[in-house]
Amino acid sequence: MSDTTVPDVSELTLDEKAALTSGLDFWHLKGVERLGVEPIMVTDGPHGLRKQAGEADHLGLNASVPATCFPPAVALGSSWDPEVTARVGAAIGREAAIEDVAVVLGPGVNIKRSLLGGRNFEYFSEDPFIASTMGSGIVRGIQSQGVGTSLKHFAANNQETDRMRASSEVDARTLREIYLRAFQGVVEDEQPWTVMCSYNRINGVYASEDPWLLTHVLRTEWGFEGLVMSDWGASNIRTEGVKAGMDLEMPASGGLTDAQLVAAVKDGSLDEEYLDIVAQRALDLIRKAGERPAVSGGFDADEHHAIAREAAARSIVLLKNDGVLPLSASQSIAVIGEFAAKPRFQGGGSSHINPTRVDAALDAIREVASEVSYSAGYVVPEAPEGIGMSGAKAPKPAQSVLDALRDEAVAAAKAADVAVVFLGLPDEDESEGFDREHIDLPAEQLAVLDAVIEANERVVVVLSNGSVVALPFAERVSGVLETWLLGQAGGSATADVLFGAVNPSGRLTETIPFRLEDSPAFTSFPGEASRVHYGEGLFVGYRWYDARAIDVRFPFGFGLSYTTFEIGAPTAVADADGGIAVTVSVTNTGDVAGREVVQAYVSVPESSVVRVPRELKAFASVELQPGESREVVLSIRRRDLAYWEVRTGAWVVEDGAYRVEVGSSSRDLVGAADVAVAGDELVLPVTRDSVVSEVLAHPVVGDLAREALGKTAFGELFSVDEPNPMGDSLPLGRLVSFGVDQAIVDRIIAGAA
Repeated sequence: MSDTTVPDVSELTLDEKAALTSGLDFWHLKGVERLGVEPIMVTDGPHGLRKQAGEADHLGLNASVPATCFPPAVALGSSWDPEVTARVGAAIGREAAIEDVAVVLGPGVNIKRSLLGGRNFEYFSEDPFIASTMGSGIVRGIQSQGVGTSLKHFAANNQETDRMRASSEVDARTLREIYLRAFQGVVEDEQPWTVMCSYNRINGVYASEDPWLLTHVLRTEWGFEGLVMSDWGASNIRTEGVKAGMDLEMPASGGLTDAQLVAAVKDGSLDEEYLDIVAQRALDLIRKAGERPAVSGGFDADEHHAIAREAAARSIVLLKNDGVLPLSASQSIAVIGEFAAKPRFQGGGSSHINPTRVDAALDAIREVASEVSYSAGYVVPEAPEGIGMSGAKAPKPAQSVLDALRDEAVAAAKAADVAVVFLGLPDEDESEGFDREHIDLPAEQLAVLDAVIEANERVVVVLSNGSVVALPFAERVSGVLETWLLGQAGGSATADVLFGAVNPSGRLTETIPFRLEDSPAFTSFPGEASRVHYGEGLFVGYRWYDARAIDVRFPFGFGLSYTTFEIGAPTAVADADGGIAVTVSVTNTGDVAGREVVQAYVSVPESSVVRVPRELKAFASVELQPGESREVVLSIRRRDLAYWEVRTGAWVVEDGAYRVEVGSSSRDLVGAADVAVAGDELVLPVTRDSVVSEVLAHPVVGDLAREALGKTAFGELFSVDEPNPMGDSLPLGRLVSFGVDQAIVDRIIAGAA
């Protein structure tokens, strides 16, 4: 950091202003040498710090400094606790501050539209509300340390296939309610220092040069005050980006785009005012970074590892338990699967962290139980060189090798009281840079599991995967733990849950279907000819499965515990801010302490617009001792009750009865309460395309239209005083065909203006 006072843009030359709008190199923003303003550094790492050492490149082929690798968003989201993410964020911020990093590039809050998304492990959920809530926790934590965040990837960036140019073709209401809503929530609640625009186009326009997205929506509507940077290589035409409000192109352009901006100002094709605005934002970011007090000393690696372990344990989802869990230290345990000894704890791509240490589950299990055998069972392919973005496949071992490993696993399972089988996806199957082709676990792993099930009736499966996988064996095993990717302490956290030192409280933030073919985007992902049509509309994730009554393997919000809970009947009342306050009692009816995640879903049964069956709008993670009861108040904010009204281009809360259903998943709802909510006044514009029913109901010109049309041939042909399907659907502009004078139509339209 520099102690030099950061100048105002008015003190800069044209060349200096242009230079501030692109990176110095892969990781630094330019300073202003003439005025003593030093560059600042940004780094990757939504779940940890990836500060590359020396002459490092953006692909991660060179080493990065050791840092704590916390659970990625796919796991952290499953904690359903924004305070957990805030504590993780604060630790990341501390490590970044020590390394003099100004901005950590994350979190990502994109929606998991398809199960096949190669970068799903970096994102929280298929639901925008929980993505917003958990993302806000990360931002709040990191920025509490005087380090900025970069909310990404803005926006509708839901696949890796053709990611540099594909256009997300999505209707206005779906875009607002699903794909922009998480970004809006984080911006309005936490004001991240920066927002990173995505590679893709949205309805044909590159995100990096879309003034509607970057200026009108982000700044004017949401009040964003920070800097917009491009994803690395996402800038298309730099002059258009500057006009749109894309302040910083990353990484460096070698001076090429700087010169283009200078030339554009000189030839009059770019107003210098645009350049002043974006350059000032770069200066503001440099100033903000310089306001953080210097941090001395290092971080406590053991303390941060403990935070990572706690967060990882809180993120594990117990999907099935037929009484086999928790394990006992006195049991003989066969640990099977190479993932137990060689954990996969993070995804491939730009978020790859160089951990300070890594806990293997096998070691952690052996620390608790004395009679533990281990069989690799299968071979995990070595990660491709670098960080796994190539999608290259490692050669498979000979079948004779696989057969021998399977036989060894079967022998171990036969000799043990219980077999704990670790299965998962290797780096080559999921990473930034490419999408998955299926949701199946590797065939050689499933073959080992089949053989072990035949050898031992008490089998627990522990999954390591960054995206949803098919679970055809769920009915044939005694227990299933979904651990996702848990970061460097995941092995110890897994043992904590297996032996009951931690009672599992994770809940799914995405639906696990029976088949890929059942999923919402199956027929339209990843599109063709650089266009992908979001044909499922609002019906993303559980909204799709619930609307179509499709059976799923495990529903959104699901997760088991080693204790039991009872959720009482909810009450709901309108609160002073126009939202809903829901009160519900929760009781731990079991024998051990545990956490229940109480979830509130909202529907509008008599809505005038298309609605999904129910949407998550509030939740709380409640820790209870055996026999303890607690009254929980869930606050549903008014903004979260609104839908996007496409006819007025505004958020609208409908007037009427809202139903709040409370339970422990989207499919396990134990109580409901109805509450009346006062709606917003909805006044639709009157145009030639407005139909008669809309005009007659209009609060301003309804009476005028009824009187004027009632005196015409139209009034004789179709009643204007009673509903009439034929007449009500006629646009005003077509009434002249039925004898209505054009002047009457014009007078009605003018009266509503």
